[in-house]
This record gives sequence, C-alpha cells and structure tokens, in this order.
Amino acid sequence: MTCANPKEIEALAKELPEPDILFNCAGYVHHGTILDCKEEDWEFSFDLNVRSMYRTCRAFLPGMIRAGEAALSICRRSPRASVGCRNRFVYTSSKAAVVGLTKAIAIDFVRQGIRCNAICPGTVQSPSLEGRIAAQGDVEQVRREFIARQPMGS
Repeated sequence: MTCANPKEIEALAKELPEPDILFNCAGYVHHGTILDCKEEDWEFSFDLNVRSMYRTCRAFLPGMIRAGEAALSICRRSPRASVGCRNRFVYTSSKAAVVGLTKAIAIDFVRQGIRCNAICPGTVQSPSLEGRIAAQGDVEQVRREFIARQPMGS
C-alpha cells in the first residue's frame, strides 16, 4: 500500500473494524531552503507528509463516528520543525500543514467525541537522522548542531 493510492486506503478502512485510535506517522525530510526545493521535492513532501494523513483520516473517520464510543482519538506526529527549522523549508512547510490539519479535524469532530492531537517531538535518533547527518559532511559538528537546536539541549 502506498500513501498515494486512495483506493487502497479506502479498501483497508472498509476491511478493518472501526478503530478507537488512528495514529498518523509519516515523514520525508528534505534538506535545504526554498532555493534548493524543486517542484518534485515540494510535491513528494506534501504527498507523503500531509496528503497521506488527509487520505487516512478521510477513510477511517466515518467508521470512528459510526462507532460512537467515547474517547476516540486521532493522533499524529508533527515534529518541532512544524514551527520552523533552518534548512528544512519544505519539511517545515508540510509539517505546519499537518498542525493545521490536526486543528481543523479537532474543531470539526470534538462534539462527536473524537479528539485529534499532534505530538511534536524534537529530533529523534533514527536511521533517517544518521543518514542526514552523514550526508552533511562533518558528522560531529552536524550532530552538535542538531543537539543545540533542542530546547533541552539533548
């Protein structure tokens, strides 16, 4: 299944029982400013980082509403970068859109007992992070820069 195929997402939503929780976690990190961001980088980032969440919520939300139970929740990951991060133009833009998507769904469905929240962590140790650090040259310096941008400094 790909995030780009709404038919597959809709089929999965019909196949599975109504969920109590829907967790959206998708992300592609493009390095660079607006001047480094090609049209295809913009399209891919928004397709994976935002459109996949839109399609998943649109497919699963009707079943959650039908279930009509209290404490239904949509949760998603939208990192600290959603409020701005140097050299992450399209990532910041797309993750800010995820925050907007979260707020809109929360406002529209709170009276039906559905909460929609975003978890906004800082940098997370992952293979993706290691690859991005390695690609930038001086691994130790880049790692120090990543750590320095964390409010807690670690």
